[in-house]
Amino acid sequence: MFRSKKETSSVRPSRRPGFPHDRRGLMSPSSPLRPDTCRKPAASTSSGFGLRFTFPLMLGTTMNPVNSSMIATGLAGIAADFHLGPGPAASLVSVLYLCSAVMQPTMGKLAAIFGPRRVFLTGVAILLAGGAIGTLAPGFRILLLSRALIGIGSSACYPAAMALVRRRAERLKTGVPSTVLGNFSIASQIVAVLGLPLGGVLAGAFGWRALFFVNVPLAAFALVFAAKNVEKDPPAESGGVKESLTAVDPLGIVLFALFVVCLLQFLNDLDHPAWPLGAVALVTLAALIRWERRTASPLIDVRSLARNPALRRTYVRQLLVGLGMYASMYSLTQWLEGSGGYSSFQTGLIMLPMSVVSMVLARFVSTRGWVRRPLLTGTFALVAGGLLMLTAHEGSPLALILLTTGVLGCPNGLCNFANQTTLFVQTSADEVGVAAGLFRTFGYIGAIFSSSVISLSFGDHVTDAGFHRMGWIVLALGALTFLATLFDRTIPASVAQDNDSGTATEGTRR
Repeated sequence: MFRSKKETSSVRPSRRPGFPHDRRGLMSPSSPLRPDTCRKPAASTSSGFGLRFTFPLMLGTTMNPVNSSMIATGLAGIAADFHLGPGPAASLVSVLYLCSAVMQPTMGKLAAIFGPRRVFLTGVAILLAGGAIGTLAPGFRILLLSRALIGIGSSACYPAAMALVRRRAERLKTGVPSTVLGNFSIASQIVAVLGLPLGGVLAGAFGWRALFFVNVPLAAFALVFAAKNVEKDPPAESGGVKESLTAVDPLGIVLFALFVVCLLQFLNDLDHPAWPLGAVALVTLAALIRWERRTASPLIDVRSLARNPALRRTYVRQLLVGLGMYASMYSLTQWLEGSGGYSSFQTGLIMLPMSVVSMVLARFVSTRGWVRRPLLTGTFALVAGGLLMLTAHEGSPLALILLTTGVLGCPNGLCNFANQTTLFVQTSADEVGVAAGLFRTFGYIGAIFSSSVISLSFGDHVTDAGFHRMGWIVLALGALTFLATLFDRTIPASVAQDNDSGTATEGTRR
């Protein structure tokens, strides 16, 4: 996986119909299809990517973010029922993040070997089982097992769905289905916003077990509809147990898991850094790179990744934007309640502009196929959001705070879609599953790292001074990402489709 684009286009051009490439492997601006125009997706796209196909995939990809947010409303009840403190109860949150960060690229690898439809259906079945076990869990350890299964099962959905979309796009020669990718992004944003209120309603009306049970009907629905409406995978290559284990790369998976777990645990508490964990993470990373360079079927093809700097930059952009977004969002909510004097309910309402702006902008740019412009605009908005955070204080008018939340909604709506689309055109069909999984992993690293950054900025108490320190950090992250995007000429200006041929092209770089 992660072959350089030159290698991919020259060795296997027949596997990438509808994606003309230049010598760098990006979509060729010399295409005769007037690449400087951005059109709406052709009619063939809508027929090939109708709701029967896309809805179960979107539902599956949203199960991870909705489970991440819903559980927050049930932690107090779980702690009371099992006589636990807040620390052990909060491990229900971290276990899902850790499993997701490890399993997203792993499931992408399995999708490339055994077929994305099989992996998607298997993941949804694991998710269903995890929800059922959590609903009936007699003890806290079983509840932890349930959350781990939910994390593993839901982690299969996004990389497998990306691989399924890519496979259908190449079969139908429709090019980059930007509207479909935009819908994936919007769906995840919607459920992330609705997760907390939905969890509050379910836990308040039926108890915390409802937060686990809700996975059962939703997973069953996705399972049935995907089995019915997603075309079957081709027959898997026959081979013995040894050949299958070699293809899966179990040692690579173990080393990657150990590296991610140690890294995230180290980043989670930089107030009191666990230096041994950091050292283990570095040693494990070195061992992982050494092993992946030598094995025949690596989980992460580090040689190809080293030859694909454009993809590496996409991962770094996703990490920086994610870190800036989570740091601004979580610090803003804590500052509103701790220093601004707003209640939890009022804070939730104040944060709504962030979600609304994010979803509207994601829809707007995805229907036009824009990529470079949204990245520049979104990262510049992160700079503007940091500046607004610097001007806020305890007595700031509500209008200024609402403006801040609205501006901070721009990076989430614009950059997430644009980075996802860039990744889609920077990888080939057999690589996109693992690449999409790593894309999510980098997002998780940014999310977890943000908690340490906030803790270092605020210290023991939430104050205006601490919030202003966060403003400088957000501003710096936005400026760094903006400059990196501005000087990266490999980012396409747009991905467009020709209404006559349905073939995707890259827009002119600006």
